[in-house]
Amino acid sequence: MMFGILEALVLVLLKGFRSFVWTAVSYQLKDRLKLSPSASQFVSSIAFFPWSIKPLYGILSDCIPIKGRKGIPYLVIATVLSLLPWLVLGLNATLRNSTWHLMIFLTVQNLGSAMADVVVDAMIAEAVRFERASFAGDLQTISWLAMALGGICGSLLGGFALTYLQIDTIFLLFSILPAIQLLSCGLVEENSVDSNNSRSSQVVNENSIQDEDNSLGKKSDIGNLRRKKSQEQQTESSFP
Repeated sequence: MMFGILEALVLVLLKGFRSFVWTAVSYQLKDRLKLSPSASQFVSSIAFFPWSIKPLYGILSDCIPIKGRKGIPYLVIATVLSLLPWLVLGLNATLRNSTWHLMIFLTVQNLGSAMADVVVDAMIAEAVRFERASFAGDLQTISWLAMALGGICGSLLGGFALTYLQIDTIFLLFSILPAIQLLSCGLVEENSVDSNNSRSSQVVNENSIQDEDNSLGKKSDIGNLRRKKSQEQQTESSFP
């Protein structure tokens, strides 16, 4: 399960690296398609709308498990939704140079990215809850640092790539990252919902037994103190 945490942190790093391709998208909207600032903002607002409904993805994955699993199947679906738009836009110049088609494909891509973000956060939380609870306090900090590092690298390399590469090449290059993410999904083991429930019950039972043992230990200590005090009182009464 620890490998699952590391793999999820790598996905967070890749999420920050998205700035690499969005530099090229911004250039495509403003310089290639010659959109006005208001039109460019409209396209961006529609494209990023899937990030505004992230709670729905969490509810969907929790309420409707696929083959008894809540994480990996949805992560595969999300990764495919993130991968296909970049491949299509990189290979088809007609769709890439159409404002409406570009907006639709960017919206689908963000749908996959937002869903993957929710699933990865849930996988990290579950892994920490079962395996490394003491690590939970530092995990959020590490996740944000990984995303910030990915964002810095993505922005720097995105500007460099835009100077020397074509838009279609940048889209195709970036599609390699979702492809790697898709392959990595097969390396992470995930327990079924029933297995997780039984494991949670086991953890609760172990905690209950430990609490009961602690309670019995305290009662035993109190009894010993009372007996000792009674013996002392008897000793004092026998020697006036």
